[in-house]
Amino acid sequence: MGNLSDEIEKYLNDLINEYQGKIKIKRNRLADEFDCAPSQINYVLNTRFTSEKGYIVESRRGGSGFIRIIKISIESTDDLLRKLLARVDQPLTKKEAEGIIDRLYDNNIINDREKELMETVFHKKSLKVDKPLRNHLRGNLMKSMLEVILKSELD
Repeated sequence: MGNLSDEIEKYLNDLINEYQGKIKIKRNRLADEFDCAPSQINYVLNTRFTSEKGYIVESRRGGSGFIRIIKISIESTDDLLRKLLARVDQPLTKKEAEGIIDRLYDNNIINDREKELMETVFHKKSLKVDKPLRNHLRGNLMKSMLEVILKSELD
């Protein structure tokens, strides 16, 4: 089986699917179930359940604390593309770009080849400029790519 983060992600996704896109669970109970620190749960939430990947995560700490995860449903492909376009009108980190690419792929908007091409373009090895400029460049490139994808969807 995969690593612990993969197992926690799969468990949460299974629950989300079982309960029609919305769950509320206790962080400590989940950490106990996986025999890990609550920080491991936080890591999974922060890296695998991001808004770019189509999730809203609410969290409250403490004794009565909880985690609520809501999977954002999309009305249509062009609706998703327009929402993503509105989001990328600013600098974009590599992590954020990867989240958007994963969401496009998971919603069958791009194929394996397009996913690999996009990941290569957005990698820092391809964007050989300093970080602040790299994030601006990444945002501009993503916006251009999303516009092309949206245009092809509307044709």
